[in-house]
Amino acid sequence: MKSIRALALLAMLMPLTALAQPGVRDAQGNLLPDTLATQTVGDFSASILITADPNWQQKWETPPDVAPQFEPATEVKEGGDLYILSFVVNPKLDDKGMTNVRCDVRLTRPDGSLSGDEHDLPCFVTPLEMDPRLVYLTSIGVKFTAEAGDPKGTWKVAITVRDNNRNVTLPLQSSFEMR
Repeated sequence: MKSIRALALLAMLMPLTALAQPGVRDAQGNLLPDTLATQTVGDFSASILITADPNWQQKWETPPDVAPQFEPATEVKEGGDLYILSFVVNPKLDDKGMTNVRCDVRLTRPDGSLSGDEHDLPCFVTPLEMDPRLVYLTSIGVKFTAEAGDPKGTWKVAITVRDNNRNVTLPLQSSFEMR
């Protein structure tokens, strides 16, 4: 998959305790409305964030009572990097305390062809001993490097998040411009 490299997301289980409430919330605790990139069904939520910040992981790994600030990115130039991150809130636990959230990830070039298309990836399958209503970074992340020869225009990102324990699917979408 040209221009896509899977990230090793070591911070997968680092919660954001300030947001221990159902739904995706901003740093001030305000519930974010549903958008193409942020969806909620019942008490389960998921979101996509695209950032150009190479220090996103260090920001995520702050103490649990500190809400990290990520600067969203909407464009990239040749040679630049973008990091596509996904988050879940309140995955349902099975009788053994396990989450079972799986994801499909698709990156579409401006001409409609696929740069990447992965299905049924285990994006948050783990025993969870902390409050599931916290915000969790999933293990699905994409580093996009804008390479010479990549088509300029709007690139589309689609991540379908499925909480199999809850039988809920959230289709998320975002995009960025390659200039």
